[in-house]
Amino acid sequence: MRLRICMASDFFYPNMGGVEEHIFNLSQCLLSKGHKVIVLTHSYGDRVGIRYMTNGLKVYYLPVRVFYNQCVLPTMVCSLPLIRYIFIRERIEIIHGHSAFSALAHEAMLIGNLMGLKTVFTDHSLFGFADTSAIITNKFLEITLSNCNHSICVSHTGKENTVLRAHVRKERVSVIPNAVDTYTFTPDPSQRPLDHINIVIISRLVYRKGVDLMAQIIAEICPKYPNINFIIGGDGPKRWLLEEVREQKLLQHRVTLLGSLEHSEVRKVLNKGHIFLNTSLTEAYCMAIVEAASCGLQVVSTRVGGIPEVLPSDLIYLTKPNVPSLIDGLERALADLKAGQQVCPYKCNMRVQAMYNWLNITTRTEKVYNRISAEPQKELGEQLNSYLQSHVWPWLLIVTLCYLLLQLLEYLVPRKYIDIAKDYPNTSTITASHEKERKKHV
Repeated sequence: MRLRICMASDFFYPNMGGVEEHIFNLSQCLLSKGHKVIVLTHSYGDRVGIRYMTNGLKVYYLPVRVFYNQCVLPTMVCSLPLIRYIFIRERIEIIHGHSAFSALAHEAMLIGNLMGLKTVFTDHSLFGFADTSAIITNKFLEITLSNCNHSICVSHTGKENTVLRAHVRKERVSVIPNAVDTYTFTPDPSQRPLDHINIVIISRLVYRKGVDLMAQIIAEICPKYPNINFIIGGDGPKRWLLEEVREQKLLQHRVTLLGSLEHSEVRKVLNKGHIFLNTSLTEAYCMAIVEAASCGLQVVSTRVGGIPEVLPSDLIYLTKPNVPSLIDGLERALADLKAGQQVCPYKCNMRVQAMYNWLNITTRTEKVYNRISAEPQKELGEQLNSYLQSHVWPWLLIVTLCYLLLQLLEYLVPRKYIDIAKDYPNTSTITASHEKERKKHV
C-alpha cells in the first residue's frame, strides 16, 4: 500500500546530527519502496521555500523564525494555515514527528490530528525527571503522545524512559533502532599512522556529551603516553574548555580540534584513528559509536542510557561515566591494540552491517504505518478526552481554538481551491516500467 508521509522536525539539513541523518535516510528508503515522502522544517538562513534533495525528496522550509536552539516558538496557531495548506496540497496521510525538542513536530502532529490524519512520533533522546527543563519537556511530550497513534524509540532504555515520563501505554511504543550506511563507513587501515596512536572523538561539544570528562582525560593521558594524539571533530559551547586544556598543557601538536564537520567528512576522520572515545553522560542511542565500529575502530564508551544495547561486548569497552574508569577503558583498548587482539576492521564492518541496515529499519517502520492506517479516525470529542489525561486543562482551549481556525479556513480557503501537487516520479517505479516496456518489445 502506497502511503503519503510527512516527516516533521525542526532539525534537518543543512543542520547536521543524528536526528537529521535518521530523517534523511529513512525518507530515502521509503521513497525507494514507492511511498511519497516530504519533509517539513523551518528555514535555515536563505534556505526558504521548497527544495528538492536526492531521489526527489521534497523539503518545505517554512518561513518561520528560530526561537531557541534551532527550534521555532511553539505558538500552535501562527503556522496553522500554512501547515494545513501543505497537508492538503500534498494529500498527506501520516505525520511522523521527530525529537521531543522540536516544537514544529508537536505543532504538525496537533494540526494533523485535528485534520483526521494519523500521527507517529520518534523519540531520539533520554530525559531526566528533576530539573525544570526536563519537567516542562516531559509534560509537553505527555500532551502530544496522549493523542498520538503510535510512538517509536531507538532503544529499550529509551522506551522505558518515554513510557515513564510521558505516561503512555507500553503497547503503543515500539523499539526501532537507528542504522548506519556501512557502504559509506568502510574501514581503511592504511590511513592510520604507524608511529603513534590516534584517539578520535566526534561529538557536539556540549555538557551532556561529557566534554568536562574529555578535558580531564586529555590532561592525564597525554603526559602519560607520549605516542598518543587526539583528533576531535565537532563544535559547541564547551569547545573553549578543550582549547584551554590544550593551551595550558602545551598540546597544540597533539590535540587537533577540527570544528564542525560535514557528514561526508566523518569517515575520513574516523579512518585516521585507532580508538574511538565516547564520553556521553546520557544517550538513547549513540550513532557515532556505530559509525566508528563500522570503520573498524576500537570503541571506548560510557555505560549510560541505551549504549549497552548498541554493540556486542567484544566491539566496545564500556566504562562508568568518570575519568578513572574511562582511562582504565582506554588502557585496556591500548593493551589489546599492542597485543594485536583487536577484531579485524573488515569483520567489524560486516557485523555492523548485519545488525543495522536502513532497509530493515524501514520495513519495521512500514509495519507501524500500516497498523495505524487501519485505526479508526478520532472525533474532536475523543481527542479532547485523550488530552484530558495530561491534566493540563488550558490545553483544551488551545486545541479547540485550533479546531475553530481550521473550520474557518475550510470556509475562507476551501480544499477544492487548493492545487494538488504533482508527485515526483519515483526512480524505482520508472525503472520497473521501462523494464516492462523492454520485455514487451523483446
